[in-house]
Amino acid sequence: MADRFRLTLAQLNPTVGALAANAAKARDAWAQGRAAGADLVALPEMFLTGYQTQDLVLKPAFQRDVAAELARLAAACADGPALGIGAPHAEGGRLYNAWWVLKGGQVVARMLKHHLPHHDVFDEMRLFDPGPDPQPYRIGPLSLGSPVCEDAWHPKVAGALAAAGAEVLLVPNGSPYRRGKLDLRLGVTRARVAETGLPLVYLNAVGGQDDQLFDGASFVLDPAGKVVAQLPAFEEAVAHLSFVRGAAGWRCEPAACAPQPDDLEQDYRAMVLGLSDYLGKSGFSRVLLGLSGGIDSALVAALAADALGPGNVRCVMLPSEYTSPASLADATAVAQRLGCRLDTIPIDGPRDAVAAALAPLMAGTKPDVTEENIQSRLRGILLMALSNKFGEMLLTTGNKSEVATGYGTIYGDMAGGYNPLKDLYKTRVFDTCRWRNANHRSWMQAPAGEVIPPRVIDKPPSAELRPDQKDEDSLPPYPVLDAILERLIEGDQSVAEVVAAGFDRATVKRVEHLICISEWKRFQSAPGPRLTTRAFWLDRRYPIVNRWRDEG
Repeated sequence: MADRFRLTLAQLNPTVGALAANAAKARDAWAQGRAAGADLVALPEMFLTGYQTQDLVLKPAFQRDVAAELARLAAACADGPALGIGAPHAEGGRLYNAWWVLKGGQVVARMLKHHLPHHDVFDEMRLFDPGPDPQPYRIGPLSLGSPVCEDAWHPKVAGALAAAGAEVLLVPNGSPYRRGKLDLRLGVTRARVAETGLPLVYLNAVGGQDDQLFDGASFVLDPAGKVVAQLPAFEEAVAHLSFVRGAAGWRCEPAACAPQPDDLEQDYRAMVLGLSDYLGKSGFSRVLLGLSGGIDSALVAALAADALGPGNVRCVMLPSEYTSPASLADATAVAQRLGCRLDTIPIDGPRDAVAAALAPLMAGTKPDVTEENIQSRLRGILLMALSNKFGEMLLTTGNKSEVATGYGTIYGDMAGGYNPLKDLYKTRVFDTCRWRNANHRSWMQAPAGEVIPPRVIDKPPSAELRPDQKDEDSLPPYPVLDAILERLIEGDQSVAEVVAAGFDRATVKRVEHLICISEWKRFQSAPGPRLTTRAFWLDRRYPIVNRWRDEG
């Protein structure tokens, strides 16, 4: 039996600050591992506190509570396998991102994260002190090396662990999702495997935390870089793996490899999970949204129904004289196909009352965007009233193209607690709606089939705030706009580079101008799930007041 090692991987979903609840999840996973004959039960980075904690981890009272909960967890898991779990460690006036190994009620090993990321969505150098280079630790017959998350991206850490006698690399992570991230992780970890000749276990967290998502998709690589076990994406999972020592060293016996979804499905699942976790971890179980008959609100309604169940989604149509009969019919069709409640509140009366109140001050002026925004803000007032009265979180429905260019009314259609589409460009909204109509998965709580009528997808987008209004009256066509936005935002390209790629300079400059003058709106906008490399606020942080423009 000395040539066999049982490892239980617990890819679970913690909640930031819910120390007792997270510890209970860890104890349950540990019990499952003990029943399966595990030598070690492993949980992800910073699991006990949830991740990311931001400045919460700096509070001394929080640190004391973490230490007390960790001690209780060690005592509760004394009689059985070792337990590996992420939690901060405070010592000598310093604070570390640590991964603890508990056995027999004691701390038998503690890895202190050495390389602290300060890029992308991370700011760990602000919170933690760098630990020393990690050392291998032994559990039964096996010597393990555990570079914590970012440490595994640095060849010297894994190489030093291998040189010091580590026989398997077990990497605990809190690695956030964004499109294409799994391929990037596989590339990095395969490099570590090639350099060290050791098997590697990549254990990732799962679940939503504010704007961030953790997609799980944990895996095991053999020394040739082949995936020999993989857990599902965006789902909690506990897997029991067997490592066997042969003439060539330790190898993981092949296990189940869950199929990984494509980009469209990953994004959709991310938006569903982000919404359900943001609500559940905030104490909400019901939502409402303004359903206009347009594609964006239709997609948000579908996401909400899939995340919470149609019975927990209230759709509200708020028509004015500019709302077309087609939009009324389309909103009704979306709600009926999804099985959601639909209420209707005409805004003509409230709008007339506001117009009468403002008339003495606005006498002699011509109607313009001011009157259009009043309509949107009245809708925000009415929706927030329903939210307050019935305890339903209001969802906003602006896509990334609109958020980028400020094509939304602050305190109007931008009012709300969460925006599932915040990092999804309009062109991908169309693709996502078509994907949802053609696909249904077991985790979706709404019906299968064409839940978004094709006419909603195909008609020209319009805010319907004035007669015959179309989005393209104010913005370039979305395929052009999104291509420019991706170059300026995700690509960080200059105006000259975008123009060199074939785009009209006046159009590029106009889009750049809209991005720059809309920063103040984004600063006040609702959070939403990160899907790309340059999500607003998490990845892209610009000053609100900024007089620089790219004149190249």
